[in-house]
Amino acid sequence: MRDPRLASAQLSRRQFLQAGAATLGSAALATTAQARTKLRSRHNVIVLFLTGGPSQLETFDPKPDAPEEIRGPFRAIRTRVPGLLFSEHLPRLAERADRFAVVRSVFHRLSAIHETGQQLLQTGRVCRPGVENPSTAAILARWENVSPGSPRTALLPGPLGNTGVMMSHGQGAGFLGPTCEPWSPSPGQCRALLRREPTGLRERYGKHRFGQLCLMARRMIEDGFRMVTVNMFDTVFNEITWDCHADGGSLASDFDDYKNVLCPMLDQALSALLDDLDSRGMLQSTLVVAMGEFGRTPIINPRGGRDHWPEVWSLLMAGGPVPAGAVVGSSDKHASEPRDVPVPAASVAATMLYALGVEPDMQLTEPDGSVIPAVTADPIWQ
Repeated sequence: MRDPRLASAQLSRRQFLQAGAATLGSAALATTAQARTKLRSRHNVIVLFLTGGPSQLETFDPKPDAPEEIRGPFRAIRTRVPGLLFSEHLPRLAERADRFAVVRSVFHRLSAIHETGQQLLQTGRVCRPGVENPSTAAILARWENVSPGSPRTALLPGPLGNTGVMMSHGQGAGFLGPTCEPWSPSPGQCRALLRREPTGLRERYGKHRFGQLCLMARRMIEDGFRMVTVNMFDTVFNEITWDCHADGGSLASDFDDYKNVLCPMLDQALSALLDDLDSRGMLQSTLVVAMGEFGRTPIINPRGGRDHWPEVWSLLMAGGPVPAGAVVGSSDKHASEPRDVPVPAASVAATMLYALGVEPDMQLTEPDGSVIPAVTADPIWQ
């Protein structure tokens, strides 16, 4: 039998979409004065999920002194933070490095598939057979006791699709049920919302889907959403993504794609988002996280790409509780494992929950009645 709560939520979201053509659902986003008071000192969260897993060496942790088969084809450039180097194809972010933090020692030691990292980063744990864990967004919805049809979390443009293994990507409500599911708009709603933004601002974010979705995320946070996740790509197959195996066929991304498409796209959109939030006085109240599900192998493979590597990778965080210009941890000389301050992937989920204001002693009840903690690791900052 169809869950009546799901039907109610879907009806309310259809009404929300209709109202949103004129305004982004102020009625749907309304909360009680008591709830607003409770959350006044908390942060909102924007996640840019870099589907496929960017190479640490070709982005935020280059190794210019390593052998060629390790350092790769790109030069390293200086940033605004002394001693911090980025890939030459991220010049805008390099100019803004004193406004965000780089975490260079994220890791996990479970299966090197996309879905493991996706789950750890976004739920804090991995699924067990028959049990899908809730995302940070779903935990937030339960914490705030969000009513059906009043979305305060969103996935843009929608949930992840096929990334190799048919299992949870860590972005849904899991065992918390449909009332805690993040909301995804229809393409028409996206277009209507973006038309309200100035043309010049839209151009600064980039004339590509990722840039426009980053702009939409900022708009939604400004209009009352607490957490918005932007999936840079829906899948790792049959399109250019960060999954640079360079093996042709459906997984054809390579270093030329990093140079010509991926790095410039991220560099432009994320820089514009940080500038936009800062200019509106929103950056201090908004945690921005740019992350992929793992890193890439330190040694270039025989085809000229890099394969999956969860032993160490890098991500960026800005705003909220994050100290600007900080560098957390480091990798060894070949970017193959953490050298110091190792950061478990689950700590990223814990950091987001902390920033959102979810208390660390919150408990979740699994389908079999077992009670588990919502937070399973220490946050990076608190």
